[in-house]
Amino acid sequence: MGGRTLCRVLASCAALALPARRVPEQRPLERLFYYVDAENSYNSLVKHIDQIGVLAPQVYTVDSLGIVWGSVDRRVLDLARRHGVKVMPLVVNEGFHQPSLRRLLADSVARARATRTLVGLCRDNGFWGVQFDIENVNLEDRDRLTAWYSAAAKALAAAGCKISIAVVHRPEDFAGPLGYHRFLYESWREGYDLAALAKASDLVSLMTYAQHTRRTPPGPQAGLPWMREVVDYFLRFVPPEKLSLGIPLWGEHWFTRYDNTIPERARSWSETVTWTWGVGLAERNRGALQWDSTQAVTWGYFENGGTFEWLFLEDARSFRAKLALAREKRLRGFSAWVLGPEGERIWDVLRAGARR
Repeated sequence: MGGRTLCRVLASCAALALPARRVPEQRPLERLFYYVDAENSYNSLVKHIDQIGVLAPQVYTVDSLGIVWGSVDRRVLDLARRHGVKVMPLVVNEGFHQPSLRRLLADSVARARATRTLVGLCRDNGFWGVQFDIENVNLEDRDRLTAWYSAAAKALAAAGCKISIAVVHRPEDFAGPLGYHRFLYESWREGYDLAALAKASDLVSLMTYAQHTRRTPPGPQAGLPWMREVVDYFLRFVPPEKLSLGIPLWGEHWFTRYDNTIPERARSWSETVTWTWGVGLAERNRGALQWDSTQAVTWGYFENGGTFEWLFLEDARSFRAKLALAREKRLRGFSAWVLGPEGERIWDVLRAGARR
């Protein structure tokens, strides 16, 4: 055997003798579920509390004076404590009304008032933390929002509370190709300083849903290619261990709505539907639902009086695809909006995932 050949053989044997390199095991996804004060949301919570890690009730509102009001259902708090579920209530700017929000953000006294109240609520109720759900932020208020949020983060941390923020989706630096995208850029996207907010946050819930709404033509709430694009953009500013993927649990039904407030007297519109009701709409109108593997969504259309109506529904398959995206990007977890309208089989997906 030649010298070079012998060296190669010995090197191969040495490599085989070395222990295999261990691939770091990915931590389980943090499961944050939003909750609203409604019967179907409460019933889902009671039934599935053991599958939830963080419960985020949308219960508190802040107005232009920094007055915060609202309360968490005592039954919900008791249930969460008995099952070891962390509670992180939302504080929402009143009606997502931009002029009122601008007054709040411009008033340092009002901001401080709101912060004191949130710290007191978190401390006195034993909340894990508070999530800011501040939306319709004009780009000119970007720095003021960052200043308020950063000050609130320090105050909440001093009280032993976490802080998070829900941020509207965004796939790129620029506004985009349409006037609609310009509207989103001015009032729904550019108002967030992603890097600064991430630095002050314990976690950031990315609202990777509402891709299509009543303002747009029919389409998925969260098509998978679009979600991936938005996540990749956010990862430029937010560390993956802080980023929580927004997952929609509701469906959307597009139809023609009569409206006597406009000259046309009618408009294209949409409304949210539960999985059960969406499937029922298709069945009663003989509409065939089908699976789009590219967008990871169930969809269909049917005729109603000669006019087409459209359905885009989230189900177990779409939920599974979105969980896979969160794992692929090694994100902190997911933030699912909202308990109540979901298809029952998503809970089977979560149980199967827990056994992995």
